[in-house]
Amino acid sequence: MHAKSVARHLITHRPTAHASRPPTAATVDADVDHAVTGELARLCADSVAYSRSLDPVFATDVAERLADFTLGGGSRIRPRFLWWAMRACGGTDAHAAGALRLGAALELIQSCALVHDDVMDESAVRRGRPSFHAQVGLQFPANTRPDEADPASFAQSVAVLAGDLALCWADDLVAGADLDPPVRTDILRIWRAMRTEMVAGQYLDLHGQATSSRSAVRAIRTVCLKTARYTVEQPLALGAALTGVDDATRRSLAAAGRCAGIAFQLRDDLLGVFGDPAVTGKPSGDDIRAGKATYLVALAHAAARTTGNHAAVDLLEACRGSGALSGPDLAAVRTALHATGAPAHVERRIDRLARASERHLAAARLHGPAARHLTELLRRVASPAPPDVPTDEPAARYGGTR
Repeated sequence: MHAKSVARHLITHRPTAHASRPPTAATVDADVDHAVTGELARLCADSVAYSRSLDPVFATDVAERLADFTLGGGSRIRPRFLWWAMRACGGTDAHAAGALRLGAALELIQSCALVHDDVMDESAVRRGRPSFHAQVGLQFPANTRPDEADPASFAQSVAVLAGDLALCWADDLVAGADLDPPVRTDILRIWRAMRTEMVAGQYLDLHGQATSSRSAVRAIRTVCLKTARYTVEQPLALGAALTGVDDATRRSLAAAGRCAGIAFQLRDDLLGVFGDPAVTGKPSGDDIRAGKATYLVALAHAAARTTGNHAAVDLLEACRGSGALSGPDLAAVRTALHATGAPAHVERRIDRLARASERHLAAARLHGPAARHLTELLRRVASPAPPDVPTDEPAARYGGTR
């Protein structure tokens, strides 16, 4: 099954007669997503082939499924940030191959994060289909024999290995990139920092759940490490580093990316409670069920305590971390959140962050079509046009992508 899926992607992105030539920047400009996915398909095919030479069962159950998971979804937002930062900083045809390779590596480290995150959150759905460990569970269903290993534990263990494999593949791509020595040193420095930041952010997320944290400051710190730097700021840094642009430009790009990245995650927190599963690809309310220490929930708790809204405090305490949270219970949580004013406060902060991101990007003094692409990309991530939802707050917005 997975071999057919991988083959389908490879056929879709089959190299043309000129594929042996390095890609031109103008060609990639026309369709960054397609170019990155084509590069990713080629590199995944190489990795799957090596995995098959080791063992066909491992290749089919893990490597091919991982390749299919990586190729079969995602917004390619991180490679797009990398690409347009590179181009806006003066990148040319000489930088195109390296940028595509690094973009593919970002997609693989994203697969690592998603596969592991779904295990830790016990999420059965990702991108509108079964998450990685859920797919393994469907392949190896529960057995009635008491001496059989727990199939859920097996599926989760396989997913942990698959996430590790995705990280290995990503590191291999970065290590094998054809870069000048000074650029390579800079790229490896950013890459190493990004990996550790991502893990630190994920730990803080888990720590917040385990300790039932209600600290808004801690929530923002988690957002910065888990999402902002790894989704926006560091991909921008990688793209800029490819060109050797000056430090002042890099600092401005970093600040713009951090503001946009925080706004992106705050929007995602709103989607976690108010989003439409048909749009997000995830069940609504999962963040509440998992007891996540989001900025939204931290603000709601603080506001409810300050105003003496004991009913809201009690409801949020009772429902947070309740895996069996029903539809009516979730509706009650939404009502309580609105009563505290927390969603509107989050919206205002998102707007401030979006404006700050634009100011920092303007300070970078980038010009031309690529700079306009980058400006629009940051704007869409920081403050996307959302669908209407019922709310007491006029013009409240809950949009974006998960």
